[in-house]
Amino acid sequence: MSTNPESPSQPPSREDMARSAEKSAALNQSFQDYRANSLWRLMLRRILRQRSSIIGGIILGMLILVAVFAPVIAPYDPEEVLIGIEPVRKRQAPCIHLLGCPTDQPQHWMGIDGNVRDQLSRVIYGTRVSLFIGFSTIGFAIILGTVLGAVSGYAGGAVDNVIMRLMDVLMAFPSLLLAIAIVNVLGRGLQNALLAIAIVNVPIYARVVRASVLSIKEQDFVEASRALGAGPLWILFVRILPNALSPLIVQGTLGIAGAILEAAALSFLGLGAQPPTPEWGSMLGSERNQVFTAPHLVFYPGAAIMITVLAFNLLGDGLRDALDPRLNFNKAEQVV
Repeated sequence: MSTNPESPSQPPSREDMARSAEKSAALNQSFQDYRANSLWRLMLRRILRQRSSIIGGIILGMLILVAVFAPVIAPYDPEEVLIGIEPVRKRQAPCIHLLGCPTDQPQHWMGIDGNVRDQLSRVIYGTRVSLFIGFSTIGFAIILGTVLGAVSGYAGGAVDNVIMRLMDVLMAFPSLLLAIAIVNVLGRGLQNALLAIAIVNVPIYARVVRASVLSIKEQDFVEASRALGAGPLWILFVRILPNALSPLIVQGTLGIAGAILEAAALSFLGLGAQPPTPEWGSMLGSERNQVFTAPHLVFYPGAAIMITVLAFNLLGDGLRDALDPRLNFNKAEQVV
């Protein structure tokens, strides 16, 4: 009985080679898509799609440049009194040579204030003070609020009740009135005003972080880390908090605008920055009675506050639209 010899292996056909090439190309494309759609790149792309965040970022970038290069941009020292140095008078109107001001008069783009100082230089240096107020106070409030909110949300029980009831007490008072009360107890001055503004903002970030921790600590990846024997501190600060940063970033950006307004209000009332510090709220307060006789002394500091607050609000709105997954999901549904 004859047996058929084994047939030799057939070489791959052109169709098999084409399929293999297609699979390889698909895997390569998937890898490229994964790299392109990593978390930070995806976040950056979403932010750059938001027109408000772009406009706010451009304005904020210009303000930061003004604050950094203030000694180069400002024509005078912000605290220099020009009596005996230049032929100027108190609360003199702006003088711009390009707009017809006589060339024999010294040029002051924003005029002279009530103490015979260059208003433009004080507004420029005021950018430094206001940005420092916003970043320092909200930075302190975010750090303290994050710690309190994370511990409260993760520990729960009596710890949660004690911390949250304390936050509720602070939030029961209007923030500006509470800040005024704290400054009156501690004493007038910019440092005490910064501390007061930071304290009244702590509950906001504590509640934001607590809500995020409560939702994230029940996720499967946290349960897996707990099952593998990870400690509570490692789980909280390595696994949970990095995933709770999105709402904190948005709230912090919007909070800086509020902190600048609160600091300006305290300085306007004489409780914050004290003369001769070039702070916009203090400049408004010292010239508040000159609205009709010297409006430029009120207009320019007020415009600077408005532009700065607008920049942070636009940036915060854009970050919220870019980082909120619910908004992105709704937009995707509308496209489909």
